[in-house]
Amino acid sequence: MMKPLSVSELRQDIVSGDWVVVATGRARRPHDFLREKRLPFVQPRTGCPFERLKPDALLSYARDGAGGKGNWGVQVIPNKYPAFGRGGKAAVSTIGPYSSIPGVGLHEIVVTRDHARAIARMRTWEVELVIRSYQDRYLAIKEEDTAYISIFHNHGRQAGATISHPHSQIIATPVIPPDIGRSINGSAAYFHAHRACVHCMVLGYELRARKRLVYENDHCVVLAPFASKTAFELRIFPKVHAAHFEDLGVGERTALADALRTALAKLYKGLGDPDYNFFLHTAPVADEREFHHYHWHFEILPKTGIWAGFEIGTGIEISTISPEAAAKFLRKIKA
Repeated sequence: MMKPLSVSELRQDIVSGDWVVVATGRARRPHDFLREKRLPFVQPRTGCPFERLKPDALLSYARDGAGGKGNWGVQVIPNKYPAFGRGGKAAVSTIGPYSSIPGVGLHEIVVTRDHARAIARMRTWEVELVIRSYQDRYLAIKEEDTAYISIFHNHGRQAGATISHPHSQIIATPVIPPDIGRSINGSAAYFHAHRACVHCMVLGYELRARKRLVYENDHCVVLAPFASKTAFELRIFPKVHAAHFEDLGVGERTALADALRTALAKLYKGLGDPDYNFFLHTAPVADEREFHHYHWHFEILPKTGIWAGFEIGTGIEISTISPEAAAKFLRKIKA
């Protein structure tokens, strides 16, 4: 029998069931990512649409954390070119063998004051303001007729940002997105089989093993996932089980701000400010008992590679550094 060549390792995500490849045969060192040339994405301040407090701002916070219209630090505004628009209840219609639903929902933008200072370079209290805006808008939108509320942040051109001024986005949709659906279904399947939260089980194991642990505080853990979809992928989990992000307490919100800022600062310093996306995975807007098994978290995906034919054709992603090596490297970075 031919002995297999150790050129890669397939790893399976315990929740989604997706497979990823850790390409050990062409593994790269962490510093290889730092040496890659990246053109900074900084547009002129003049003409930037996010430089001033908007008269139609849905909410704003002063830099000291108090609400107000003067010395604003964060504002949430309607997106001028929304992907989803307000309307009545989204009803399914059929066209021959096909189904469609009107794009009913909403699309908002969370804007921070500084034109060029990204979250990685903010102070923890500033990041806490951003997370507070996420939570406040989530609670308000949750009262409307929607299925899921997506919160995400694009940093850099490769991550899809068209305006360099730091901002996040909130989109409410009439359906549960496929990626969320797979995560929910995987969590539910594990709970029904083991009567336990799969993410709590993973957190317990990772906190004991510590091979993929990047950072922790009293309430949050930053991990490089065992089945990382891309090099230097990170996830932030609350230590205590919670299905709904919007239920965060003030202390937990501050701890999340610390964890998010630290994770992004480590990537900024360690990889030379890579482009990235981060996004929230939380239980859908529904009866809270229905998704009690879920464990909300943030995922951070740096743009450290480009999908080519294999990834596009199979959906199997390839990482050129192991999550263990990535975590070891990032742990040493002072943030």
